[in-house]
Amino acid sequence: MNTKKIKVGITGQSGFVGTHLYSTLKTMPESFERIPFESGFFENTELFTSFVKKCDVIVHLAAINRCPNANKLYKTNIELAQKLITVLEEENRTPHVIFSSSTQECLDNPYGNSKLECRKLFEAWAKERNASFTGMIIPNIYGPFGLPNYNSFIATFCHKLTHDEEPEIITDSEVNLVYIASLCNYIVSDITKVQTANHPVIKDENIHQDFTKKVSEILMKLNDYKALYLNQGIIPSFAGINEINLFNTFRSYIDLNRYFPSVLKQNTDERGTFVETIKLGTGGQVSFSTTKPGVTRGNHYHTRKIERFTVIKGRARIQLRRIGTDTVYEYYLDGAQPSYVDMPIWFTHNITNIGTDDLYTQFWINEWHDAADQDTFFEDVAIKENK
Repeated sequence: MNTKKIKVGITGQSGFVGTHLYSTLKTMPESFERIPFESGFFENTELFTSFVKKCDVIVHLAAINRCPNANKLYKTNIELAQKLITVLEEENRTPHVIFSSSTQECLDNPYGNSKLECRKLFEAWAKERNASFTGMIIPNIYGPFGLPNYNSFIATFCHKLTHDEEPEIITDSEVNLVYIASLCNYIVSDITKVQTANHPVIKDENIHQDFTKKVSEILMKLNDYKALYLNQGIIPSFAGINEINLFNTFRSYIDLNRYFPSVLKQNTDERGTFVETIKLGTGGQVSFSTTKPGVTRGNHYHTRKIERFTVIKGRARIQLRRIGTDTVYEYYLDGAQPSYVDMPIWFTHNITNIGTDDLYTQFWINEWHDAADQDTFFEDVAIKENK
């Protein structure tokens, strides 16, 4: 039986949360159709109206988070919400609206006040129009690809540590933190629940944090990742999924072309050669493959797994491309000098035997293979996605 796909549009699609949510929906094509949004739509009534009319669900993320002019920040956020409500009313449309607010609502600052006011505006619209509305009150969000000095102090710390700069703690307070994937999973779950309800749903949700840490504790862990992983190539130990998420966030700020391929030390004597391919503070699964000349393996990506490709014999080309972007990174490895490349999450990747002999590759991944939860999504590195 064919199930109708839910059409989801995301204002602020190009922002930190928007990019991750748009990519997350991409991994569930059987359930969702993504309706593309561009920031210029707010200034083009025809394009904005067309966008709104196509959506079963609108996730309203578009906002200014930081601005030297506090009044401009407040007014802009209110205006963006009002523009959306105006089009909804003019077109008599009642999609499920999800709004991202913040725990800063209670701090009486321009950003928090604008979020509180917007949430009330959408709530009033939903009640008047008998529509569904979810107001998400969200703690501090962190994750890969956030903008340093804008989205999160974690983004700032990670960028500085991976670019030979020294992070500075302004206030060493305890911070409630939610990983971007956790937030996206909540949004997807909320969409599904509300769409399957047989009546309008109006609710506010306090999004629960994944963990709470002092700023100094976060920085200490990130310094460990730099010392072990960036400086020595060692995969550190992890005390649970939150540390894996923090590590994957740290990895996303590494200058890939500066760090990879990473050459391994060879110990050679009359008996032959011995090479340490990976040092682990964690578990996982190690695999070995041979690849015939001209053959390509991979063309898939992961959203949480940590993976290392180590070429030990033959000649290989490894390609990477971040989902939703066009830039392809290429690395050439030769087993005569064993080396490795680690696969960042949300980067589709492949490995091709470019030599004339069999290619020998060792693969390590931090999880055992689980056919029911593979975290593997196929997309050709060479295919440029229509963003």
